[in-house]
Amino acid sequence: MPVSPAPSPTPRLTWKDLRTLALAALGGALEFYDFVIFAYFAKIIAQHFFPASQPDWLRQTETFGLFGAGYLARPLGGVIMAHFGDLHGRKKMFAFSVLLMAAPTLLMGLLPGFGTLGVGAPLALLLLRMAQGAAIGGEAPGGWVFVAEHASARHTGLACGLLTGGLTAGMLIGSLVALGLNAALSPAAIAAWGWRLPFILGGVFGLIAMRLRRWLHETPVFAEMQASDTLARQAPLLAVLRASRRAIILSVIGTWTLTAAIVVLLLMMPALLQSLHGFSAASTMRASLVATLSITIAAVAIGAATDRWGLRGVIPPVIALLVAGAWGLYAVAPAHPAWFMALAALAGIGAGYVSLVPIAMVRAFPPAIRFSGLSFSYNLSYAVFGGLTPACVSALVGHDPRAPALYVIGTALAGGAALWAMPDVTPRPPSRRI
Repeated sequence: MPVSPAPSPTPRLTWKDLRTLALAALGGALEFYDFVIFAYFAKIIAQHFFPASQPDWLRQTETFGLFGAGYLARPLGGVIMAHFGDLHGRKKMFAFSVLLMAAPTLLMGLLPGFGTLGVGAPLALLLLRMAQGAAIGGEAPGGWVFVAEHASARHTGLACGLLTGGLTAGMLIGSLVALGLNAALSPAAIAAWGWRLPFILGGVFGLIAMRLRRWLHETPVFAEMQASDTLARQAPLLAVLRASRRAIILSVIGTWTLTAAIVVLLLMMPALLQSLHGFSAASTMRASLVATLSITIAAVAIGAATDRWGLRGVIPPVIALLVAGAWGLYAVAPAHPAWFMALAALAGIGAGYVSLVPIAMVRAFPPAIRFSGLSFSYNLSYAVFGGLTPACVSALVGHDPRAPALYVIGTALAGGAALWAMPDVTPRPPSRRI
């Protein structure tokens, strides 16, 4: 039975709008926290879930294989949740994605190891990790669609920026929890039982976030389509592939730049600067925190800037910041170590480019197939380039230590051009100061 349309969004943000954006960003932060903490404790997880008779390098490799399985499950989870989100409602899938992330995370913290379950332990861990991947595949695209359709046309950029900032904040929270745990407990205690605490904590708070999302309303856009019987008449993904091929291609290229910014400037940065230029582990960890905090703030600011100056007005300076940040981190910082933290902050600000991608994508696909179009493009690109980027950069650094910067710069130019050429099927009113 069609639901009554929710009240149309107003030109100004109301308390209800702010609550919706806050709950959406909070849930996104917790989901990304749940997804990344696996990497922080991979070495200890390897000791618990694989045979002690295996060498450490093999157990570590198997554990990172499980980490990678989460990425492989992203496209499938994203496509399935987007399908039902376009046909049955954004809110239902938005709440389900949190449950699909929180429950496996909690179970990971409680799961017995190899000594108790034998080969069943790594198999159970694999299934839980794939469930997490499926959840993350639907969370980011679903969240962007949800907040964009709740916000007024004049606040789409701010809404997408806040959600994107929430996602990167989850990575920051994961880093801080890992650091805090190592400061509070001895290495022996962490290895024995302490590593389980972040998973249990994330699972419990994720379930709380799911309950809180019950207070959210269906988006006005979907409610209106449902009331007027204008939902997709066929499988949404098929409609996307038939009608929005240009938007898919450009979205994939734009997301490629997003993956480069996240993977090369944040995730790979500590290991690359330690191995290539001899930076200490402590300094690169601090720089990673600075960069992650910077991207979290920049994502919100850049999103809001598009509401004031338009997407095309913001693309050139953000691409320039991304180029400068990448070059500064990998070409200038090694020669001027005293500038390292400032350049890490600059790299994080430039990586705020990640806000531009969802803003462009939510406008590029018609409402009836928006969730499927955004989810398919984003997850396809992330699955391909998220996996290829580390291998590609690692191969190139043997020829030029500045290769990570050059890789990001190349993708930045391609991504900027792709976002500039992105179609807009939802014209916006003239920009003005809010």
